[in-house]
Amino acid sequence: MRTLQINKNEANQRLDKFLQKRFKTLPKSLMYKYIRKKCIKVNGKKCDIQTILCEGDVLTFYIKDEFFENSEQKNYDFIKAPKKFDIVYEDENIILIDKKPGIIVHPDKTYHFDSLISRVWHYLYDKGEYIPDEEKAFAPALANRIDRNTGGIVIAAKNAESLRVLNAKIKTRELEKHYICLVYGKPKQSTGTLEGYITKNESKNKVTVFKNKEENSKSIKTKYNVIDFNEKYSLINIELITGRTHQIRAHMASIGHPLVGDTKYGKNRRPPAGFKYQALYSYKLKFNFKTDAGILNYLNGREFKVDTHKIWFSDYLNH
Repeated sequence: MRTLQINKNEANQRLDKFLQKRFKTLPKSLMYKYIRKKCIKVNGKKCDIQTILCEGDVLTFYIKDEFFENSEQKNYDFIKAPKKFDIVYEDENIILIDKKPGIIVHPDKTYHFDSLISRVWHYLYDKGEYIPDEEKAFAPALANRIDRNTGGIVIAAKNAESLRVLNAKIKTRELEKHYICLVYGKPKQSTGTLEGYITKNESKNKVTVFKNKEENSKSIKTKYNVIDFNEKYSLINIELITGRTHQIRAHMASIGHPLVGDTKYGKNRRPPAGFKYQALYSYKLKFNFKTDAGILNYLNGREFKVDTHKIWFSDYLNH
């Protein structure tokens, strides 16, 4: 017999979901059988797969030791990733990170142990705030993502409750996301809201913008205002009303003002010397909660931003 106590990051989920995360080598059919035969109990009582776990619950197991042993094998690949990144803000629940262009947020097919989330795990592990052996059902996670070649603010949740709140608020658009970008030319109107529809070609990882609704298209809305213009480039502030893949890049290109350095939507325009990435940066984030945000209520109305004068492409406005 073995016992396991549920911590706060493991709470508020179904028993079967927790067991699948905790015991990765335990076959589903055998898990159901163990529950049915009372080989797995919650607080000493019979349970079922839909039992919702609470913090402090004690699970009792009468199962083979091999499932515990396999689940405890250490795999700390994230230690190989650098633990350095620029922190805009940090508290006990979240970290706001100023991600630099060129860093992927999550592992992909070219992954070589370095990604933003791996750096976060390494950082929190060294601080003693993330202990993989104790956190079987949750690992610190990113609530939003931006492209590898885009820089800006990314939110990391340190616990499961913060992640649930952030995911819900992002879905209901209760977080304001502002970007700054450098584009060719100047829009006819210095301020405005662009609307349209977008479709994505998954194989090419490229989107197309339409004025009218097309099959399988999604609506997009992009609010902008021109900050400065030097007869060649415009520096533009953008607020994303919707947040689709490549929305800003494709939407600005669709009105004839592609981002400087954007080789995918820039129609083969040659960027100035020194441009390795598209000139786009997520520089400001505001928490604008319309409804209760639970443990994150203290963030309501707060605004965080990266100094625009330190963004790598800002000097090119003078070229």
